Amino acid sequence: MTINILCVGDVVGKPGRNMLAGHLANLIADRNIDLVVVNAENAAGGSGLTPQMFKKMRHHGVDVVTMGDHVYRKNDLIPLLKQSDRIVRPANLSARAAGRTWTVVPTKSASTEVAVVSILGQMFMGCNNSPWDAAARVLAEIPPQVKIRVVDFHAEASSEKIAMGWYLDGRASIVFGTHTHIPTADGRILNRGTAHVSDLGMTGPYDSVLGRRKDRVLSALTTSMPERFDIAEDDLRLCGALVAVDADTGRAQSIERIEVMETDQSEEQSGSDQ
Repeated sequence: MTINILCVGDVVGKPGRNMLAGHLANLIADRNIDLVVVNAENAAGGSGLTPQMFKKMRHHGVDVVTMGDHVYRKNDLIPLLKQSDRIVRPANLSARAAGRTWTVVPTKSASTEVAVVSILGQMFMGCNNSPWDAAARVLAEIPPQVKIRVVDFHAEASSEKIAMGWYLDGRASIVFGTHTHIPTADGRILNRGTAHVSDLGMTGPYDSVLGRRKDRVLSALTTSMPERFDIAEDDLRLCGALVAVDADTGRAQSIERIEVMETDQSEEQSGSDQ
């Protein structure tokens, strides 16, 4: 049996949330998607996530939310991180950090279980614990009968992301990169059956600099003066990858880049956060 897993890149602000709200349900139906994993660490005004936003994402069809270096930007998310099995924090933070380092959830048909893991890179990403040790430890903790394993490697350097793909080849079904917001064209099935892509790209406004208003970013770069990096609003896209995985072996069968362009600029009816 084949399980279709949609992995969606960094949701940026309200424009990114609108793209999920407007397009995810159709994608799930049209492509027979069994599980949706979304990185949402930039969902609240570009930094963090709120419980209310998490609830809406679940309503729109998101099965598991992964986080990154902004995981604790919103204090009210911490109780949710402790309680919910539908959101994971990076596994290579302190052992005392709030939240799950991995989770196992059923697919939408409840026919198969899938494990989801989040890990932070080290290069240009601050003083995080070893992602290599964390990846090995967490995958060893997952029950062996759970064959399908999805890893979000939230990292800056392409070299580190590619290396993680090779490191986990044959031990994970999917290893996808997030954080840099630029979709890469290197999606492939590695030698031992792991689907890998260096970065899914972002879900949000592409008429921007990584989701932020161009004029504000260019002003800061050219004048050395501080600017408020507000979320941009135009050229909205939902970006990610659709991976088919063999349920019996956990080996990926195919990986396809997904990019949905916005045609309806309608907004959510509630919530004022960017």
